Amino acid sequence: MGNTYYELAWFFFLYSFLGWCTGVAVGAVKRKTFANRGLLNLPFCPAYGITAVSFSIFLFELRDNIFFLFLGGMVLSAFWIIVTGFVLERIFRKKWWDFSQYRFQFEGYLTVGILLVCGAAAVGVVRFGNPVLLRMLHLLPRGIGRIVLAALFGALLLDLFIVLAVTLRWRKYLERLEGVTQNMQMVSAKVGNAITRMVRRRLERSYPDLKEEKILKARAEQKPVEKVRFAQGCCFYKLAWLFFIGALLGDLVETVFCRITMGYWMSRSSLVYGPFSIIWGFACGLLTVFLYRYRSRNDRYIFFMGTILGGAYEYICSVIGELVFGAIFWDYSGIPFNLGGRINLLYCFFWGIAAVVWLKGVYPFLSGMIEKIPKKVGPAVTWIMVALMAVNMGISGLAFMRYSDRAHGKEADNGMELFLDEHFPDERMEKVYPKAKVVEERTPRIHRE
Repeated sequence: MGNTYYELAWFFFLYSFLGWCTGVAVGAVKRKTFANRGLLNLPFCPAYGITAVSFSIFLFELRDNIFFLFLGGMVLSAFWIIVTGFVLERIFRKKWWDFSQYRFQFEGYLTVGILLVCGAAAVGVVRFGNPVLLRMLHLLPRGIGRIVLAALFGALLLDLFIVLAVTLRWRKYLERLEGVTQNMQMVSAKVGNAITRMVRRRLERSYPDLKEEKILKARAEQKPVEKVRFAQGCCFYKLAWLFFIGALLGDLVETVFCRITMGYWMSRSSLVYGPFSIIWGFACGLLTVFLYRYRSRNDRYIFFMGTILGGAYEYICSVIGELVFGAIFWDYSGIPFNLGGRINLLYCFFWGIAAVVWLKGVYPFLSGMIEKIPKKVGPAVTWIMVALMAVNMGISGLAFMRYSDRAHGKEADNGMELFLDEHFPDERMEKVYPKAKVVEERTPRIHRE
């Protein structure tokens, strides 16, 4: 049995605290002095908590297979480390950590050694840490536990708001001071209040590279890039269009593939309106985000990265589909070398091939076509398409959840459910999702209380 939301919330805070303690201890040993290495003022590092919770959700069913549990921990940790580092870098315009000097590293965000530690941490969290924490948690009365959680979340959000407010004000003044020599005291006086100075100084003590003179110098060395075309580079508009096109092409390719291999036509769409496969749309976007800067590397490198990323992505999508919608949308149990029926080695290789084809052939062509869209109409058209797709995804999600509820014998008890029953009956849903199988128990890994 999986964990409840109440237990996962406690996991988040407990592992956030343990991660903060670990970071402080390592920093103290290396720098011979105490420093709060977290983004927040409170003794919590949410990145560790989020990673541990993702271990508990996505790797729960692998707890008896140490090898795949270890491997899954490496993949999930790599994802969260890259995302966290990328976000912080965009906020501060500077890396919070940099492992570029190591031989086996990825963009300075992580190294092979860190990944091995993360894999071992996943084994420790799922097999040993969670059971111990659960036994301790069950000693705490549920009512008191919920009050404490509410207080912790409130304090965490307030602390996060303060840090972000300081950061935004800090960036505003740094942008004003670009190209001008100013000392620390003048900047502090302009930024103002004691809380701002305290938070800023703490961050600078923990991460010396975040000092404003270093940030200003780094910005001065950057060459400004003037965008002369719509969606130039790997930007939001480019990714949005790649998502739309990838969703359409993915649905068409998969439909033709099923016709050739199975001998009949079937819907492979993820949505109730239109031939769009959301899985393929997000896959095109993610492959572009993670592998865009490596598009000039050799095919073997892209194939390897695509195989790993594609397999992890498909596994996570399978778990989310079962958690959120209470259904299994694909099952590879009958194919050799599968993992829980969610992924298999052959299709992971297909992901690798798709990555090479996408980055070497399809992406350059589509990128050039997208950049030819007039700049005056491109943003407006993009946002209209985003809005329509969001509505389509929302309706499709509600319709499928209602379809799952009907399979469990739940009668409609409000106007929305009556509307869904009328416009999206079982016959229509089975036509749109012919391979979907509703599981016996809704959200089998996490049970609503």
